[in-house]
Amino acid sequence: MKYKNLFIDLDDTLWDIHQNGKECLEEIFSDYRFDRFYSTFDDFYNVYMPSNNHLWGLYRLGQITKDELIVERFLVPVRPFGIDDPEFAKKLSDDFLERTTHKTGLVEGTKELLEYLKPKYRMHILSNGFREVQYKKIENSGLRPYFDKIILSEDAGKNKPHPDMFTYALKNTNSRRDQTLMIGDSWDADIVGAHNSRIDQIWFNPSGAGAVGFEPTFTVKSLSEIKNIL
Repeated sequence: MKYKNLFIDLDDTLWDIHQNGKECLEEIFSDYRFDRFYSTFDDFYNVYMPSNNHLWGLYRLGQITKDELIVERFLVPVRPFGIDDPEFAKKLSDDFLERTTHKTGLVEGTKELLEYLKPKYRMHILSNGFREVQYKKIENSGLRPYFDKIILSEDAGKNKPHPDMFTYALKNTNSRRDQTLMIGDSWDADIVGAHNSRIDQIWFNPSGAGAVGFEPTFTVKSLSEIKNIL
């Protein structure tokens, strides 16, 4: 068996950040009366999400800080309505993040895959998510028993896809590059990051997006397909 160690992304690979996050945003929209600004939740969501995704991209590249990300993503939707209060946005973000820790929705096939992999491999979470929420999400959704270590970018001092994040993970899990495989949904963070760090990859790509610049070691559209590889 070539691989002994699996680095596995959390958000949108195992933990369903799209659905869980959307549920939390709907609660925020209602509780904070965002219907003052937007006729429907979808109108708000269609402003929030593109900006949020853009800000996360900047954060991964180290171009903005965590504090800038969590404040700006909640100011963007309300700034056109005359609200530009960082303290309000920080409070809103803290509330949102706390709500996410209580959501337990998983990507289809998560538990079945982890049950299959656990006896065969050492498994570690490798995530750019924030320390104050990721541990709670992992515990509350029943994922903790499957993993030996949880490696977060805040601990490494660098975000995926930076090579230092992967080097830190290898060192702190006592893993060899040639015996390690990265599983993740993000082309830029997980797959490009692992490729540039000379670590093989499984790209979880349910949308069927195209690879850019190189072909990943493996590509799957569902988590269940990984059983055919490992």
